[in-house]
Amino acid sequence: MLSNRKIPAFSYFFISLLLLGVITGCGSPVQEAATTTASEEKRSITLATTTSTQDSGLLDSLLPAFEQKSGIQVKVVAVGTGQAIQLGKDGNADVLLVHARPSEDEFVASGFGINAYDVMVNQFLIVGPQDDPAGIKGMATAPEAFKTIAEKKAAFISRGDDSGTHKKELSIWEAAGLKPEGPWYLSAGQGMGATLQMADEKNAYTLTDEATYLSRKGDLDLVVLKEGDASLLNPYGVIQVKSTEKAKEAEQFIQFLTGDEGQKMIEEFGKAEYGKGLFVPGAKKR
Repeated sequence: MLSNRKIPAFSYFFISLLLLGVITGCGSPVQEAATTTASEEKRSITLATTTSTQDSGLLDSLLPAFEQKSGIQVKVVAVGTGQAIQLGKDGNADVLLVHARPSEDEFVASGFGINAYDVMVNQFLIVGPQDDPAGIKGMATAPEAFKTIAEKKAAFISRGDDSGTHKKELSIWEAAGLKPEGPWYLSAGQGMGATLQMADEKNAYTLTDEATYLSRKGDLDLVVLKEGDASLLNPYGVIQVKSTEKAKEAEQFIQFLTGDEGQKMIEEFGKAEYGKGLFVPGAKKR
């Protein structure tokens, strides 16, 4: 039976405090979760980069070291350089790591990018079948080799994806005074690894970055037929997307990549497995 005794006024005071505590407590975990989620989101960046940095294994070497040191997670979108730059223009990336200097300079000049650096360099290679049906081995320049491939109508696989490698290939055709077309010239529309595989299967020539070729060499019958030409140099740059809301995190990544630790890791990458570094470090503010 319920008592009819009145509850003292001071008891109402304590009951109110208890109820307030319960209500506040119920809201607290939600607020904490929201705060944690926001905090975690701020500690990540999206890196839009060329497929060669991923296919070569370089990012698998660099990113864990950066993430452990900084606490910043790097979400990688590996596409062709043209697509990576478009992601930056659309505000869907925080940092670009790409290799098509004219396009990079245009990106910065148009107000989309800041804090641009040279990072490293390697070279492009013309690779093809061991029997070299077009006979390009030993030719003086890359344009001369391309011209001979076209004259012989030897099978050639193009990246065809607006990547840095594709842009370089087109510039070599232009230097040769040719616009490649015909059944001998095939467009893969794929990344470097897939393009190399296609060239291998079709007994064809292709243009590749050295790092991806060396990392896939054991699974291919393709051999290097032209290298060392000045026109085959392959410089990489890193750029902060101006519109990013994660400027501090983007700056930290760029500082790591161009600083002593990142540059040393780039220099050493590949030496143990291939007997030579796959990239040559060369950090320089633009």
